[in-house]
Amino acid sequence: MISMSPKLTPLFVANVLSIAPLSAVAQEAPQSPPWNQADEIYGEDAMADAREEVLAEGGDQQNFYILFNQLEAQITEGDDSFVWNGQAWYGGDINKLWFKSEGRASLNGGEVDDAEIQALYSRAIAPFWDVQAGLRYDIEPDGVAHGVVALNGLAPYWFEVDASAFLSERGDLTARVEAEYELLLTQRLILQPRIEANLSAQDIPERETGSGLNSIDAGLRLRYEFKREFAPYIGVEWQSAFGDTRDMIKAAGRDGDEVVFLVGLRTWY
Repeated sequence: MISMSPKLTPLFVANVLSIAPLSAVAQEAPQSPPWNQADEIYGEDAMADAREEVLAEGGDQQNFYILFNQLEAQITEGDDSFVWNGQAWYGGDINKLWFKSEGRASLNGGEVDDAEIQALYSRAIAPFWDVQAGLRYDIEPDGVAHGVVALNGLAPYWFEVDASAFLSERGDLTARVEAEYELLLTQRLILQPRIEANLSAQDIPERETGSGLNSIDAGLRLRYEFKREFAPYIGVEWQSAFGDTRDMIKAAGRDGDEVVFLVGLRTWY
C-alpha cells in the first residue's frame, strides 16, 4: 500500500483539483465549488500553502534578466564610435518592469553623441507578445523626455521585433522599429541579421531629423559563444539616411551613406 505524507497530500490534491473532476469527494459535498472541497478535508491553511506552491511552480516566479545585445566599436573611414544597446527586466510571466538603454560615443574625442534610457511597464497580451508603456529620457544631445508606447515580441519564423512610438515633451512624434534573427551555423557560431528603421512625423532640425522614413541601419553580426553568456562578434553594417534627413546630414558635411565594420561583445546574465 502506497501512502503519502501529510505535507505532500494537500499539494497533490491542489494539482489534481486544478486539472481533473472530483469523484467521491465531489459527490459528498456538491454544494462547494470544486476548488474549495479539499479545504473541508485538509483545512484551509494547508490547502492555501499547497496552492501557493503550485502557483509558484506553474509560472508565478519573479525573475530578472540583463542583456547587452551590442557592446561594439564601429570602425569607419572617419570618426570611429563606441555603441551600446542593452536591456533588463524584472517580473513574472505577465507583468514586468523593463529598462532599456542605447547610445553612441566617439572613440576619437570621447564625447557622447547620443544616449537614452527607458523605464517601461510591460504586460503580456498574447503568447510571445508584450505591450509596453513608460518614459524615455535622452541624456544626450539635448535632455528631452518622451512618452513611450511599444510592442515587443517574437514574430512568426522566430524574428524578434521591437516597435516603439515616442512623443516628446516638445510635441515631436517619432518611431523606431527593430527586427533581428538568429541563424545557428553551429551550436556556438551564430549569424545575426539585424535591421533598424527610424521614422518621424515632422522635421526636427536640431536633431538633423526629417519627416517620414529618415534612416535605416542593416547589418550582420557573426558571434562565437565561448559560453552562452559571453559571445564576442565581428560584423558589418550599412547605415543610410533618407529624404530631408539625408539633406541635413550632407549640409553638415557628412555622407548620408556609410558602411561600418563592427567588433563587439554580446553578454547576458
